[in-house]
Amino acid sequence: MTAALFLEQLLNGLQLGMTLFLMSAGLTLVFGVMGLINLAHGSLYMIGAFCCATITNMTGSFLLGLLAGFVGAAIAGLIIEVVVIRKLYDRDHLDQVLATFALILIISEGTSWIFGSSPLYLSIPSWLSGSIPLSFGEDSNSSYPIYRLVIIAIGLIIAYSLYLLITKTRLGMRIRAGESDREMIAALGVNIRVIYSLIFALGAALAGLAGSLVSTLYSVEVGMGEPVLILALVVIVIGGIGSVKGALVASILVGLVDTLGRVFLPNILALFIDNSQVATLSASLASVLVYILMAVILAIRPQGLFPANA
Repeated sequence: MTAALFLEQLLNGLQLGMTLFLMSAGLTLVFGVMGLINLAHGSLYMIGAFCCATITNMTGSFLLGLLAGFVGAAIAGLIIEVVVIRKLYDRDHLDQVLATFALILIISEGTSWIFGSSPLYLSIPSWLSGSIPLSFGEDSNSSYPIYRLVIIAIGLIIAYSLYLLITKTRLGMRIRAGESDREMIAALGVNIRVIYSLIFALGAALAGLAGSLVSTLYSVEVGMGEPVLILALVVIVIGGIGSVKGALVASILVGLVDTLGRVFLPNILALFIDNSQVATLSASLASVLVYILMAVILAIRPQGLFPANA
């Protein structure tokens, strides 16, 4: 194992972590502040990816595509919140799960109807298609794509922006107050429904941005949001429901464990078992590493790494 390979996979894990953070930040806010389990969050990720791919292919501008994915997912989220979600706030979690699962099916069929059932593909724009060297002696020819570094940078910028929003603004103060006591903040004259709509639209926009950013790395297709949603749910459980800081830390942990585990676990297992069994066993273990991580952390800290008010 060379230093360049390890650094490359470390950056890949960080890039996956930043993508998961964009997904989980809105999801944890919705769950923590609104008490809503939204299984349709992955569908908003998918909507963002389809909007980005469609507009980019139409205009040739990836920046316009990113904007379309961000805004399109936000608008879709706002419509969903007003039409469906608003009726679920006072219902129990089972009703929320069933209703948002139905939304997954409806949105998937609607997406197939609007965009077609064939996958869409995007290329990384030429101005982001370069790479930077990872120079380590004999590995001096190794390099890392600039585009993945841009995803990491965008994730960090969004994380800091959310920190400023929640801790330094009047809206953030109302969000934190609504998380602690929604009845009291409503009694003080704050329109809690507007706060809820803004939070849901913001979470949808971030999910759409995540889908837009990965649309050049993976095919854009119906159902692409569900696997990412599962990892995002793991992230918010590990980080602490309602905690954006917890979502950031947990996203990085999950991204690193998943990426490094899939790459280096076969080499580790080869030290202890026969080579003929390594491939099968390593593939099975790598797929459950993040769930083992979640179980270990919850055994130590049942409320997650950072409780909601941390």
